[in-house]
Amino acid sequence: MPGTILLVGCGKMGGALLGRWLDAGVADRVTVIEPNARLVPDDRRVTVLPGPNALEPTDAPEALVLAVKPQVMADVAPAYRSVVERGAVALSIAAGLPLRFFADIYGAQAPCVRAMPNTPAAIGRGMTVLVAAPHVTQPQRTRCERLMAAGGEVAWLDDEALIDPATAVSGSGPAYVFLLIEVLAEAGRRAGLPADLAMRLARQTVIGSAGLAEASDDDAATLRRAVTSPGGTTEAALGELMGEDGIARVFERAVAANMRRSQELGS
Repeated sequence: MPGTILLVGCGKMGGALLGRWLDAGVADRVTVIEPNARLVPDDRRVTVLPGPNALEPTDAPEALVLAVKPQVMADVAPAYRSVVERGAVALSIAAGLPLRFFADIYGAQAPCVRAMPNTPAAIGRGMTVLVAAPHVTQPQRTRCERLMAAGGEVAWLDDEALIDPATAVSGSGPAYVFLLIEVLAEAGRRAGLPADLAMRLARQTVIGSAGLAEASDDDAATLRRAVTSPGGTTEAALGELMGEDGIARVFERAVAANMRRSQELGS
C-alpha cells in the first residue's frame, strides 16, 4: 500500500527514484530534503524542505531514504535519528557504507537497509540489490522492496559482503556499457566511418543486443556463439577481445578496483 516517504537528497539517483515512485504510485506523500528545490519535480504529493530543521516534530514517515553521497553521509544522517526512532526504516543507497555505519548512528536495534540501484532505474529498467539488518521486519523489507522495484528488478542478499561485488557489476555497470558504446564508435570512426554514423551503429547495436538478451532464453555465451561463424569476421575480432590480456582480464581488474574503492568508502 502507498505510504509516506522522507527522501534526503534529490540528485541524479534520488531524483530518478522519486520520479519512479510518483509514476508507480508507491507513495501517498514524499517529503524531500533538498536545498536546491529546482531539482524536485512539481507534484502535489511532494513537499520540498531545505533541511531537517524544517521537519515537523510529529512527522513519522514509513521510510527514510538516504540518497546523499557517501562522503557526506556522516554529516547528514544523524539529523534523522528521531525519524528512525519513531518507526521509519532507514534505506541507504550510498555506495560503500555498511550497515554497521548506520547502526552506529541510529542504534544497534535500528531497522536499516542498504540498497545499490543503478541509473537505468530512471526509466524503470534498473537493477537493485538490497541487504537488511537483523531487526528489519518483514513489512519494512516489503516496503523497501516496493520502493526499489519501482525502478526495475530487485534482488535480496543474505550476506552483506556480497554487496561490494554486486555494486561493481550492476551499480557501476551502466558506466561500463556506456564506455563500450564510446570506444566501439571511436573504433568505427578510426576505421573510416563518419563519426555520427559510427555512434549510431554502436549505440543501436548495444540497445538491440541487450533487448535480444532479455527476450531470449539462451545465456549470453550461447547468444555470442550464435553470432560467431567459424573462420568468420566475428571470430577474428573475438580472438583479440578474448585473448590472454583481453576484455575478461580488463573487467576483472575493473571490478577489483571498484570493490577496493567501495571498501575505502566504508572505512
